[in-house]
Amino acid sequence: MGTYHVTAARTVNAPARDIYALISNYHTGHPAILPPRYFKALQVVQGGIGAGTVVDVDMEVFGVKAHYHLTVSEPDPGHILQEEDPALGTLTTFTVEPINETQSEVTIATTMRAAPGIRGWIEKLMNPPVMRKIYREELAQLDDVAQRSQ
Repeated sequence: MGTYHVTAARTVNAPARDIYALISNYHTGHPAILPPRYFKALQVVQGGIGAGTVVDVDMEVFGVKAHYHLTVSEPDPGHILQEEDPALGTLTTFTVEPINETQSEVTIATTMRAAPGIRGWIEKLMNPPVMRKIYREELAQLDDVAQRSQ
């Protein structure tokens, strides 16, 4: 089996506290940064702001549908937020680092469990570039939404 890791980062033109507030708000903020061509639905099951939030997310990438049941944690509130689906072996970490008063570095990093055998080998080969593209779009959308929110 094994795992694979995907990371994308971008400078976002907004203060870290504003960015973190967007990312951690699963009612309005987080849905606004998800590229709609990949993210088909996000439903809050429990909570909605930060740690303890549970969401169901439906994605479709190149005709392949996926469903995630994610639990949100905040190992370092205001700085690090994580979404985990233990059943699928997926952990995504959002890290917000202030650069100065008006800019922040935002990193999205995911570790995923690969399927066994040849399918896992193909996943490790094909998924990272696709996920990186999705994350770059998500970060660009985050930058746009954060700037409009100021």
